[in-house]
Amino acid sequence: MIKGIGSKGKAKARGKAVAAEPLAAGPRHVAIIMDGNGRWAQQRGRPRLFGHHAGAKRVREIVEACPDLGVKYVTIFAFSTENWKRTQTEVAGLMSLFRRYIQKEARDMKEEGVRVRFIGDRVKLDKALVKLMDELEEFTSECDRVNLTIAINYGGRDEVARATKRLAEDVAAGKLDPESIDEETLPKYLDTCLLPDPDLVIRTSGEARISNFLLWQSAYAEYEFIETLWPDFTAEIFAGIVSSYAGRDRRFGGVKNG
Repeated sequence: MIKGIGSKGKAKARGKAVAAEPLAAGPRHVAIIMDGNGRWAQQRGRPRLFGHHAGAKRVREIVEACPDLGVKYVTIFAFSTENWKRTQTEVAGLMSLFRRYIQKEARDMKEEGVRVRFIGDRVKLDKALVKLMDELEEFTSECDRVNLTIAINYGGRDEVARATKRLAEDVAAGKLDPESIDEETLPKYLDTCLLPDPDLVIRTSGEARISNFLLWQSAYAEYEFIETLWPDFTAEIFAGIVSSYAGRDRRFGGVKNG
């Protein structure tokens, strides 16, 4: 159970004073592929889990920076459907880290006005972890300063497959007319149905691929691939990328007049 949940321990949501005006033309929703934790640790002669712990601490700094930058939604890729292929030690360590992170950060996130959601297939996850995830979502459900979405056991193809299955079930049950299905229909069945599509996707560590992350939602997102390893990804670096986004020419397939 998350400490602080309940009538006696419920934290009161509050917000910080905004230090600067949000960027008018900045991204509203930023998605981040947090890559490089293992390499960061190995460069220091430490086990990979040491890097994951360092990366978890970095999440707080980035989330805290969002309001001043005008970022209302931030989605982070914490554990993919492919990450089960890693060693049993690393997977077990990550699951333990997720549990401790939720228990440790819950009250602070509530106090900072951070609403937390989780996306991904929960069936394969430990029941104790799923319970904590459910509790944190409920605990922060009234917060609206920043929306933090954490992808755990998430894969873009898996998400689309699960969404398509639910859509097909509704068709079979007579709840949905096949003739009415268009590109606006499937998003209603995705894990992210309550979120706007990301405007900007950032990947750290120098890898230039999207790794099965938000495939449908990122159709028109801007991408930023940077060399910095995730534990070294500071709020200053984040602010610089968000600022540069404002200068991009986004036409969504159209052509500007003139």
